[in-house]
Amino acid sequence: MAEVATKNWYVIRAVSGQEAKIKDYIMSEITRLGYAAQVEDILVPMEKVVQIRNGKKINKEKVYFPGYIMIKANLSGEIPHIIKSVTNVIGFLGETKGGDPVPLRIAEVNRMLGKVDELTMTTEHIAIPFTQGESVKVIDGPFNGFNGTIEKVNEEKRKLEVMVKIFGRKTPLELSYMQVEKL
Repeated sequence: MAEVATKNWYVIRAVSGQEAKIKDYIMSEITRLGYAAQVEDILVPMEKVVQIRNGKKINKEKVYFPGYIMIKANLSGEIPHIIKSVTNVIGFLGETKGGDPVPLRIAEVNRMLGKVDELTMTTEHIAIPFTQGESVKVIDGPFNGFNGTIEKVNEEKRKLEVMVKIFGRKTPLELSYMQVEKL
């Protein structure tokens, strides 16, 4: 009966911008060399980011801790060497020169994973960057190019009521945050 070794979370330091590729490569190397049972999980913590490009909302995933990959594994025997030999892996976080990788404390893991869960939960929860009385420019919709003043901020509907001067008359418009920018 083989002894079931405990698996701990470790942080692999990697070249920033290559995290997902490196993660896949580590997994395929470990599987190819027959150590898949020693590795429970490899994560690249991501956060959902809403970007506005050309007036359109684009949901993108962004690496939350650039240059870091989390791995839950039993890092005994060859595994640390296999991981370190992967291209673009710098090493493990917290290891001393020639020493073993240092596992993360449970509190740190929970905080990092909690942050990851929190980030997946709150996709559309963008902080409202506008306040009443502020001057804005409409950048989308039929009133594109008009300037106005924010009369009301409706958090539930995630809308702004903007007073815009059209043909010399003040007209209230209901716009989303994505349709205006600060002046």
